Amino acid sequence: MTKLVIVESPAKARTIGAYLGPEYVVEASIGHIRDLAEPRDLPADMKKGPYGKFAVNTEDGFDPYYIVDSGKKKKVSELKAAMKDADELYLATDEDREGEAIAWHLLQVLKPKIPVKRMVFHEITREAIDRALENTREIDTQLVDAQESRRILDRLYGYEVSPVLWRKVNQGLSAGRVQSVATRLVVQRERERMAFVTASYWGVRVKLSGGDEGAVETFKARLSSLDSRPVAQGRDFGDDGRLVSSAARKDVVVLDEEAATAVAEAMKAAPVGVTGVESKPSKRRPSPPFTTSTLQQEASRKLGVNSREAMSTAQQLYENGFITYMRTDSVDLSKEAIAAARSQVKERYGAEYVPDKPRFYSKKAKGAQEAHEAIRPAGDTFRTPEQVRSSLNPAQFKMYELIWKRTLASQMADANLLTVSVQMASTIDSAGFSRAGLTASGTVVTFPGFLAVYEEGRDKSRHEEKDGESRLPDLHEGDVVDVLESIAEGHETNPPPRYTDASLVQKLEELGIGRPSTYASTISVINDRGYVERRGQAMIPTWTAFSVVRLLEENLPGYVDYDFTAQMEGELDSIARGDADRVAYLKSFYFGDDDRRGLLHDVENLGEIDARALNTVPIGDGIELRVGRFGPYVQKQEGEGDPIRASIPEDVAPDELTIEKARELLEQGREDGRVLGVHPETGLELTAKNGRFGPYILEELPADAPKGAKPRTASLFKSMNLATVTLDQAVQLIELPRVVGKDAEGIEVLATTGRYGPYIKKGSESRSLENDDQILTITLEEAEKLLAQPKSRGRAAAAGPLKELGEDPVSKQPVVLKNGRFGPYVTDGELNASLRVADSIETITNERAYELLELRREYLKNNPKKSRKAPAKKSTAKSTKSTTRKSAAAKKSTTTKKSTTTAKTSTVKKPAAKRTTTKKAGS
Repeated sequence: MTKLVIVESPAKARTIGAYLGPEYVVEASIGHIRDLAEPRDLPADMKKGPYGKFAVNTEDGFDPYYIVDSGKKKKVSELKAAMKDADELYLATDEDREGEAIAWHLLQVLKPKIPVKRMVFHEITREAIDRALENTREIDTQLVDAQESRRILDRLYGYEVSPVLWRKVNQGLSAGRVQSVATRLVVQRERERMAFVTASYWGVRVKLSGGDEGAVETFKARLSSLDSRPVAQGRDFGDDGRLVSSAARKDVVVLDEEAATAVAEAMKAAPVGVTGVESKPSKRRPSPPFTTSTLQQEASRKLGVNSREAMSTAQQLYENGFITYMRTDSVDLSKEAIAAARSQVKERYGAEYVPDKPRFYSKKAKGAQEAHEAIRPAGDTFRTPEQVRSSLNPAQFKMYELIWKRTLASQMADANLLTVSVQMASTIDSAGFSRAGLTASGTVVTFPGFLAVYEEGRDKSRHEEKDGESRLPDLHEGDVVDVLESIAEGHETNPPPRYTDASLVQKLEELGIGRPSTYASTISVINDRGYVERRGQAMIPTWTAFSVVRLLEENLPGYVDYDFTAQMEGELDSIARGDADRVAYLKSFYFGDDDRRGLLHDVENLGEIDARALNTVPIGDGIELRVGRFGPYVQKQEGEGDPIRASIPEDVAPDELTIEKARELLEQGREDGRVLGVHPETGLELTAKNGRFGPYILEELPADAPKGAKPRTASLFKSMNLATVTLDQAVQLIELPRVVGKDAEGIEVLATTGRYGPYIKKGSESRSLENDDQILTITLEEAEKLLAQPKSRGRAAAAGPLKELGEDPVSKQPVVLKNGRFGPYVTDGELNASLRVADSIETITNERAYELLELRREYLKNNPKKSRKAPAKKSTAKSTKSTTRKSAAAKKSTTTKKSTTTAKTSTVKKPAAKRTTTKKAGS
């Protein structure tokens, strides 16, 4: 009897296979085998129907249409072949929402006719696998519903909001339920840094000597008061550079350099007496074992890796049987794990390091997810780092050691500390003050407890003092200490620190936004989309991120509101528990209900968004920052003509773009003949110049070039700017025409620009492109599709409309989108209006078309000599078009009816299933 076990990854398959007998065959699905279809990949008869926009039928139960990924079809065939020889099927994917969804999708695609069992485990050990085989269950449809709802929600959000960003900010941008909020957090922190006003203050640091005879030690202290008034520290100032109200009430003394130097000099000759010694014992408890969130935070602080790297390494450890499942919100440990930790602590450190009773932790998190254990070493006994070192690579070893230490420390005794604070005073006559107060503090660990193994890291603080805590001599009230050194030191307040992976994960969890298992991918997305750049571990938002966040805050504020986003997570958790219906929730989110308007209404009623204002930030002195298609730049209007412009170097962070820096960049931008760099292949310099026919790139010839040799040149695209063009763009331009690829017969497809604009060419065939930028971005597949279409001008038949966009509210005529000689345009039959740079054929809406026509009317009203109406239509053409439209509509009706019969129904339910889940299935 053969049993087929399906897991997600080959590594997991190998580890599990080693624990199972010869009657088991373990295969890997390599993650998800299918997902929501991209609208362009839908069957032709569905593209115009209710699935056409999202691959989700928003009109009927938010039914999703899934397709098997093209790269997974071979894998599905292999799994089906393996299933033919099996008598039972075990779905052993991870025990969380995503793992449950993978199992459900496998069931839908494989359609097994043999018994199916859901097999779950929290760690990959022999004992855990044996227990899992004895305790199989059915697929949890509530978890599947929750995961599907999350996927559909993200599709609705992304596909509705992203096109707004394309139109108003830049093509290729994306919006997301969690990624947009995470981006807003990073941008908001940078705004705080930009608004921050530095405060300067001075202090005095003193080196002293004292203690019992024969045990004299040196120690450091700081000036803490003058005439009983506290001396200012960094925490006494607000972000506006002024004293905070509490400091002002205490009448804090703010020293300048002159006063601090005078006090420091006076203290060198003045006796210092001890006025008070306070000794206070304290205890420190260990931190709980790792959750997904805290593991990512500590990996960032201690190992210097980002969230994606941390989760990747942890997954490798899990799949190879070294740690328990790494996606969990729980801080609980099993009885076996607690016993293993306590036993190992006693063996390695002694009985006094083991508390009398086991430690149990609880976590108050917003919507904690699956009830897994915390992350810990796998097994009922823990392997030490020494035992696994030879089996792991350096990154894996460091991660395992971190998890092992944290787990052991969580079951160890408290650390006992003794904190000593010494107050001292000195009589002076300087800077108008007569008495100086000094403070020194130190902490002694009297029993290390868990600190013998592990101490939790901390994020950088804004107000950390340099002196910190140090070892102090044995001092008593009335003692006199000697001044060895007295130095005046200047300080400046620090702005709020930028987010790191650790602090951003901590903030997202604190706000209840997203789930810890998704934080690594969220941070990766905002990095990959160009919303965030790195300086060390710090996240610096790009100016594009500023524009995106501003657009969302001003026009769709609810969708980047922290509380609203956290509430969405709560709703998804309710679906997972079976307390809420997924269709009702999705309907409320998208269409709205009595309590709120839905996403569809909010996007369709955005009103006018001024893209220029959105992408402009005033710097001061008449200088503006603009976010252009090819990066940010500063500009200033000086007299008539075009403004002076200069690109912003990548190493200049937003909070560093001061008026002075902007002036410096503009001075550099005045220079003509800007050298961009060296061509990576020819080794020749590329220069940006302004010529008779506009800006262009020149490849400088070498000194020994043959007489009469001509240098290569290339004009800049209309969307490019001389002051902001980069070396990479210059290289791409100088190498035109670009070879897009070769077709099946080996014929090259080229992309270039000519007299009539950008176009692609294969042999004698050519087709126009929509804009210059497509020359650099069009793929071979897209080019071949375009070449397969009939020509849109010359002797070819006139092309029909690309889109029908409803009735214009002014002319009351039908509006269509067409492709013309100079690019796409909208027309109502009387007036034509070209699409702008930020518009595209794919994203143009009815409202935007009416807006473009109205702008054209206004322009012609103010410039009557420019008036040019659309050519009159021939009556025969109108009649033919009307007949064609009716025929197409009839055909569409027939195909739509036919396509609705392909729905497939899930038959796997929990015993208390709340409904039957209907899904469209693709193959």
